[in-house]
Amino acid sequence: MQSKYNDLINQSFDFPQEEFNVIDNELYFNGISLMDIIKQYGTPLKISYLPKISQQIQKAKRLFNVAIAKSDYKGTYTYCYCTKSSHFRFVLEEALKNDIHLETSSAFDIPIIKTLHQEGLINKDIYIICNGYKRPLYAQYITELVNEGFSNCVPILDNKNELNFYEKNIKGKIKLGIRIAAQEEPDNEFYTSRLGINYKDIRSFYVDRIKGHPKFELKMLHFFINTGIRDTTYYWSELTKCINVYCQLKKICPSLDSLDIGGGLPIKTSLAFNYDYEYMIEQIIDHIKKVCEENNSPEPNIFTEFGSYTVGESGAVVYSIVDQKHQNDNEIWNMIDSSFITTLPDTWGIKQKFVLLAINNWDRDYETVNLGGLTCDGEDYYNTESEDNQIFLPKLVKGQNQYIGFFHTGAYQESIGGYGGIQHCLIPAPKHVIIDKDKEGNFTTKLFAKEQSYKSMLKILGY
Repeated sequence: MQSKYNDLINQSFDFPQEEFNVIDNELYFNGISLMDIIKQYGTPLKISYLPKISQQIQKAKRLFNVAIAKSDYKGTYTYCYCTKSSHFRFVLEEALKNDIHLETSSAFDIPIIKTLHQEGLINKDIYIICNGYKRPLYAQYITELVNEGFSNCVPILDNKNELNFYEKNIKGKIKLGIRIAAQEEPDNEFYTSRLGINYKDIRSFYVDRIKGHPKFELKMLHFFINTGIRDTTYYWSELTKCINVYCQLKKICPSLDSLDIGGGLPIKTSLAFNYDYEYMIEQIIDHIKKVCEENNSPEPNIFTEFGSYTVGESGAVVYSIVDQKHQNDNEIWNMIDSSFITTLPDTWGIKQKFVLLAINNWDRDYETVNLGGLTCDGEDYYNTESEDNQIFLPKLVKGQNQYIGFFHTGAYQESIGGYGGIQHCLIPAPKHVIIDKDKEGNFTTKLFAKEQSYKSMLKILGY
């Protein structure tokens, strides 16, 4: 029986894959030698590979446009980036190279929008889809954008009272969207989403508050469910209800012409990942077209708000194994040089999986292990409870370093983990390196952030 780590991966998965291959028993990520990056910067280390962002955007745009052409769909497609997935400037700059639009979720997104405009990275015609519950500051910032000429800034109404602020403060006219409060999954503890306005109330709300108002123009219905875009009875049922609401409202609201189906295209969290993007996107377009035909209604323009899909697969986190502990006959703990709670909070917060691979020593025998973080918290681990499969890594050899990488970590982890702030047990934020390509196609690296210092943490704490 073959017991090498390299044999294990090749026999268990279709490997190598688009972004992963092995040369001389060392892992390459999108053609990048990770051992070279480790030798230059050390570990722990966060990596952002920017070209992947553009690849993801272009892939989705191509698939939607092909699906629209194949089905002779009459509406258009608009790609929005969900900024809350990652607010970093380098992410926005890369995404905006691809003729996209933006979705915001809080008041503090809006200064980013203004900065991007001041620096010439966006113009005032860009769609800015403003989601989330609107506290006064958020509503004020949205109003300022509209009054300053951002003609496609569209607040998505999350509750009925949100209109009051716009009615008092908008100088001209404002385009509006309404978020539909979708039903939650059958096994959820809640029946209806807390977000948006109930299906049955939307028509009367439009008639009572929006129709005929000189300042308001309803342009969009917004639909989103937490499970994302998946081929399930639940997804198709909720999407159908949403389209039916659109069709019925369209009959009395000529200005309504767009349907935002939110985000939710999944990313690869395992080497066994198998999601047919082309099939799902074609099915969505065909389904919307079919329901509209049944209702004798024009087909809406389609908007999406892809966040994790846009930026998730651009990220990686690299660790060193600093020690191995045999706690009993069955449990082997490989200790990393950082903390999962601080650097990959989703692994313990929601038991999220990421692609996990050894970076070196692929020619060694493998063993079953658990991974432990440096904090004194019992939840700071990653093992079979958070993986569908057991964790296998090359056996450690005394005096030789072992490095591991978690991949497709580019969405949410920095903001949830408190980037640059105070983290659990004062474990410092690791170095952060940006990898790009120059005009000749050569890889370039840049240190975006040094490892967090104790001085910066003491300053935040008031010492």
